[in-house]
Amino acid sequence: MKIKIGVKDLRSEFIDLIQRITGEEIALCYQCGNCTAGCPAAFAMDIAPHHVVRLLQLGHEETVLDANSMWICVSCLQCYSRCPKNVDISRIMEGLRQMSLRKGIDKVEIKQLPVDILSDSPQQALVAGFRKLVN
Repeated sequence: MKIKIGVKDLRSEFIDLIQRITGEEIALCYQCGNCTAGCPAAFAMDIAPHHVVRLLQLGHEETVLDANSMWICVSCLQCYSRCPKNVDISRIMEGLRQMSLRKGIDKVEIKQLPVDILSDSPQQALVAGFRKLVN
């Protein structure tokens, strides 16, 4: 079912794709803010977790993709544990990272790390940290 408010179609192909990738129903979020209140990384995000979902609900995918929020998310599942509707925002963030990388947008540059960190860190930690489990 497509929901329309004014001329904006809220069920875009992008939203449908994110929902297929993540298995999460974005429309379930009713903006209680529990996810943001419990998020240990929300202070560093451009857009708070519950606002990311709201922007997606409103069809502002470019605003969400331009923000650093999906890259800052540490996938700790605190948001999911606090959500009264069981919306897993960490999965949504992961889906957004995947979509961003598919479009060739990458906010993380390995070249920016000092050489001693690169040489001393386990490769698995670097891959997990930079790709946030993205395939």
